Amino acid sequence: MYFDRKCKITFIAHGATIYTDENRFSDVENYPPLSEAGAEEIEKICQFLKIRRIKNNKIIASPALRTIQTAKMISKVYKQDFEILDELKTRNYGSLNGMTFVQLEEEHHDMLDKLINHPEIPVPEDSESVSDFVLRISDLIDKIVNENIGNRIIIVTYPDVIKAAICSALNIPHTSLPHIYIKTGSATQISYYEGWKSLVYSDYTPI
Repeated sequence: MYFDRKCKITFIAHGATIYTDENRFSDVENYPPLSEAGAEEIEKICQFLKIRRIKNNKIIASPALRTIQTAKMISKVYKQDFEILDELKTRNYGSLNGMTFVQLEEEHHDMLDKLINHPEIPVPEDSESVSDFVLRISDLIDKIVNENIGNRIIIVTYPDVIKAAICSALNIPHTSLPHIYIKTGSATQISYYEGWKSLVYSDYTPI
């Protein structure tokens, strides 16, 4: 049936780190850890999950120190283990790794223009293109949904992965990804139906 939901996913963006505070590109998984502010963000998310009584059958985490630390805090709310999914990686930034957005804008404006307006092109050349990234995440989320029919899932991941999931769910151009804002320590929920998806809420940050 058209309105029979296959799966509901609550995406949780990991807490803040020194890199997110500096708006720095990084696909490194073993550094940095959550900052003190990041841990406080996730404590608020945990309270939100309790107050809203958000149910779940499974918790899945991306394979980075910051996402695993976040998942550990959330798993305590539900008193259940979580699964680390190696394929749930953020975009491969290539030689952009370690660079801040301000540096990219000031030192490589032509590269920034291509990154925003030509998502099909890998920028820089040793990176994963935005379009390839969105399609990769879309295929992975479809797989997760089809393996969890009738379930409610929490996925603890990177803000960019959540942006890609939104692009895919709403079927919007990949050029829109840089214009989607997902804060660390926020919650986004998407319901998946047969042939369509519904964005329930996005970037909710408990006060």
